[in-house]
Amino acid sequence: MAEIKVERSPEPARLRIYIGAAPGVGKTFHMLEDAHLKRKQGLDIVIGLVEPHGRAETASKIGDIEVVPLRVIPYRGVELKEMDVDAILARRPHTVIVDELAHTNVPGSKNRKRYEDVLELLDAGINVMTAVNIQHLETLNDAVNRSANTVIRETVPDSFFKRADEVVNVDVTVEELRLRLREGKIYAPEKVEQSLANFFRKGNLNLLRELSLRTTAEQVSKRASDYRRTQGLEQAPIPEKVMVCLSTRPGTERLLRVGARVAGRLAGNWYAVYVARPDDKGHNDPEAHARLQDYQRMARDLGAQVVNLTDKNVSDALIRYAQQESISHVIFGQPVRSRWDILLRGSVLNRFLAEVRDVSVQVVPMQKPLRRS
Repeated sequence: MAEIKVERSPEPARLRIYIGAAPGVGKTFHMLEDAHLKRKQGLDIVIGLVEPHGRAETASKIGDIEVVPLRVIPYRGVELKEMDVDAILARRPHTVIVDELAHTNVPGSKNRKRYEDVLELLDAGINVMTAVNIQHLETLNDAVNRSANTVIRETVPDSFFKRADEVVNVDVTVEELRLRLREGKIYAPEKVEQSLANFFRKGNLNLLRELSLRTTAEQVSKRASDYRRTQGLEQAPIPEKVMVCLSTRPGTERLLRVGARVAGRLAGNWYAVYVARPDDKGHNDPEAHARLQDYQRMARDLGAQVVNLTDKNVSDALIRYAQQESISHVIFGQPVRSRWDILLRGSVLNRFLAEVRDVSVQVVPMQKPLRRS
């Protein structure tokens, strides 16, 4: 195939991402609906790839939008189809529709992942409208795996979402989504009951819906802040940021619950931060290492961003991170220690209080370990 030379557009291409809590909320349908409105405005829009998944409403919504033929790729004795990036580049539309963003391309494709296809189209000056479910966002992967009791193997890096000019949250209630499933509008009838008992459980859908709404809100806040900065306008009030200082001590899960409640009340971002010393590999105390892994999984499930730092001085690392990230609220655990022990070894909490100003500090008493008889 001849190499296609791509001329970059003088204007940066725009990326719009449609996200939703789960399959069946209507991301692709709404994307196509918006595409028809743009075509009525005279814009040249084509379909690079759309997956109706057997849903008649979605398939009918394609209508008369031009579809770029897929590329056929031989793989292990069969012929598979993928989006033809080179054909889209040669066609050079104003906007292309690319569904199933998290998809992994067939070996032999131009790029390994579909989001990489999208980045190439954007670099060429072609606007992209794309759709993805919230569970495919990389940093949410662990929380979704635990909540949904399933493995999400295909992910999209958070950096891709930061590239987006618009993030559109396509939202329906949990009850409406489960009703669509029962009516056969999402999966085949033989998969309905299993789906209702697993991924489409009310608790899991509520979590995914909250994550989807939160991701959209964060994107809106970021775009507004960027606009104010470029226009020289006064910035909006700085959002609250909460930091929970993790340790390997038993009872640390209590700090995480407090952190989640505080972050929820302040409607802010929150971080679960652990500082390891350079020589700490977790081999000397396997139980402590296992507890830390559990605490970090719990933090992700509760919506925190887990941060691992390495420093020979724990206090220095926590102080530096809090100042760099403009943390406004810090939660420490206070273990049961004698005054003499604190005088001899020092206290991370006392050092933090002495060094950091304009930060609210909350100390959560840690339970004293029970003595074994």
